[in-house]
Amino acid sequence: MKIIILGAGQVGATLAENLVNDDNDITIIDDDHSRLGKLQDKHDLQVLKGNAASPRVLREAGASDADLLVAVTNSDESNMIACQIAYTLFNIPTKIARIRNPDYVRERDVLFNNDVLPIDHIIAPELLVTQEILRLIDYPGALQIAHFANDLVSLVSVKAYYGGPLVGYPISALTDHLPHIETRIVSIFRQEKAFVPQGSTIIEAGDEVFFICATPHIKAVMAELQRLERPHKRVMIIGGGNVGAALAKSLEDKCSVKLIERDAEKATKLAEKLAKTLVLCGDASDQELLFEEHIENVDLFLALTSDDEANIMSSLLAKRLGAKKAIVLVQRMAYLHLIQGGTIDIALSPQQATISALSSHVRKSDIVKVASFKQGLVEGIEVIAHGDYSTSKVVGRTVGELKLPQGAIIGAIVRNGLVIIAHKSTMIEENDRVILLINDKKQVNDIERLFQISSFFL
Repeated sequence: MKIIILGAGQVGATLAENLVNDDNDITIIDDDHSRLGKLQDKHDLQVLKGNAASPRVLREAGASDADLLVAVTNSDESNMIACQIAYTLFNIPTKIARIRNPDYVRERDVLFNNDVLPIDHIIAPELLVTQEILRLIDYPGALQIAHFANDLVSLVSVKAYYGGPLVGYPISALTDHLPHIETRIVSIFRQEKAFVPQGSTIIEAGDEVFFICATPHIKAVMAELQRLERPHKRVMIIGGGNVGAALAKSLEDKCSVKLIERDAEKATKLAEKLAKTLVLCGDASDQELLFEEHIENVDLFLALTSDDEANIMSSLLAKRLGAKKAIVLVQRMAYLHLIQGGTIDIALSPQQATISALSSHVRKSDIVKVASFKQGLVEGIEVIAHGDYSTSKVVGRTVGELKLPQGAIIGAIVRNGLVIIAHKSTMIEENDRVILLINDKKQVNDIERLFQISSFFL
């Protein structure tokens, strides 16, 4: 596949790293020579310095016979114009753009089509982060949740704690504890090392457990691994940007919400828009302000400004003063590894969310969704099985017969709206939605090849 990536920032560079292999011809365009040099030194790809929305530059990059254009520059407008040029001048079949301005995102159904702005898929990082936080609020105690197959089935990451009925017992005991619920534990991280568990594996306190189940059963399975947390009733949000404002709007009818915004003008506007949220103008690192607003009673502290250091420091202060849980928005990927799972409960990255969403659209076979866990170390994949026994390596075969890469595991199959937890004897049929977890993202290429149909396969 011939792919042109516009923008060599963190998202563009990471996407290029994920897609570099023998089957992809990648060209990345940016106006920063040093960024391009670093990428070219590390990977087998082409680089081109210039304006990503220039017809001349796109032509030099080989747009006339490109299969895919991914526009992830820092400018929404450049991304949109580049997609328009890619369509009008070069007829590139698939065009993806990162769009961050919520004004554009709100009008996406009207704006982004071949009659107006020919963009096949838009990726809106702030909307993705907002949705992820809302999922975590719906399931207190989860570290990450990804829904698949139109939300019918979910892959959940959760920490096992003393007090969970399964902690200290083998996984096989789940059947006795939950006789009417089908679920499967597909991976465990123990002391930061991943392994695929067996039925005899003992769940230990401190394990990070990945399980898959029908979405309505999430809380029942979580209750086996930890004492379920009570729903969050008192929420404090730091930062009145797009994410903070959207969350306040979504939560204010069911929670007591306080929002702290440093900018007085922005705080005033937010107070006018948010009917039930108490909007305060101030600094979240002001200990007296937090005391005055009874930080010790806060169930969930959300630090969502664009300043990583401010988010981290205010969350550490809030936890020290008594806030029960803290979720932090972090732009720099390096910070994620430093703070996740310590005093701060959960760290989220718009870049990681963007890369996950992009991966869902650029993979081969019929991979329809990719969800990254553990800062990209683990991936959940939904792929549709096509073909028949003679043209497919998976259709008409049981899960136990498949030659899956080591560390990859099929957790569930969705067939005609029915969730089937996969076992070795489970047969895969045409049009099944197969949900897998892989413990090494390099294995995605092997999964792609496994699910590709071929008239020559025997």
